[in-house]
Amino acid sequence: MGSKKKKEYWAGFDLGGTKMLCVVFDKDFQAVGRSRRKTKGHEGMSAGLKRINENIHDAIEDAGLEPDDICGIGIGCPGPLDFEQGVIREAPNLGWENIPIKESIEDEFGCPAVIANDVDAGLFGEYQFGAAQDVRCAFGIFPGTGIGGACVYEGKLFRGTNTSCMEIGHIPLITGGPLDGAGNAGSLESVASRLAIAGNAAQSAYRGQAPHLMENAGTDISQIRSGALANSVKAGDQAVAAIVEQAAEQLGLAVVTVVHLLAPDVIVFGGGLIEAMSSQILPIVEEVASQRILPSLKNEFSIVEATLGDDAAVMGAAALARQSVDQD
Repeated sequence: MGSKKKKEYWAGFDLGGTKMLCVVFDKDFQAVGRSRRKTKGHEGMSAGLKRINENIHDAIEDAGLEPDDICGIGIGCPGPLDFEQGVIREAPNLGWENIPIKESIEDEFGCPAVIANDVDAGLFGEYQFGAAQDVRCAFGIFPGTGIGGACVYEGKLFRGTNTSCMEIGHIPLITGGPLDGAGNAGSLESVASRLAIAGNAAQSAYRGQAPHLMENAGTDISQIRSGALANSVKAGDQAVAAIVEQAAEQLGLAVVTVVHLLAPDVIVFGGGLIEAMSSQILPIVEEVASQRILPSLKNEFSIVEATLGDDAAVMGAAALARQSVDQD
């Protein structure tokens, strides 16, 4: 099952919180077919795995190929994973537990499948094809509902023996601060994620301090997405601008921690919040980091914005599949 076909095609699949995306790439990693579907929360395991396989089939068909043409499939998955068993241990947004996704895909398509954390896959895509090419060590920080972290070191993902790591969103910053999604007080996620920013912005709107946000998105946190925050700041809601600035300062402190631990060549910021507000966030991150990092490390790294957008995770997942097959 590990042998490469005469025609070399790879598939990358990203199981996001609201969508699933599959892209088929040729040997030069040019996209030749794709398929996108919305995810359905809390559907059963069998139905969920069937939808995943159907999405991959659709992308292969869109490329004008047959399943036998695919050399390997990489899967970017949310939540904690069991690499040895190829299982998603838990995907809370989908209501899934212990999902044998690797086995399901290999049985369906007859080629090797490789699973990876979705943030790991996204950074690996940026390392191979985007903002972090040709470096020894790259670190990724992706603020969203939480804050994902990832590291590529000398061409390999940095991870535990049987699970992903680099959970930078859960590093503690503030004693007795607000709780994050895992119940940890004062973590980076609790004060600097897009969800944390939206929650504070909703309070400002309710108090009458953010009239533009109130008019366009109200106080429903689920409606205060990255675009709404960006538009609020552009329209002159100073209270929201201050909230974003405070979050950026905390992200800058996280960069200080990363640089002192790993001395990465590049730190990649990505995700919808960064895409919408990079000019409001990244300069503050850089300023805070420069003030706190040891002088010997100040000029040894750069902070950059991700460049691949939604394709980062699928490109990274497919590249991980190729790397795994080439090593067999």
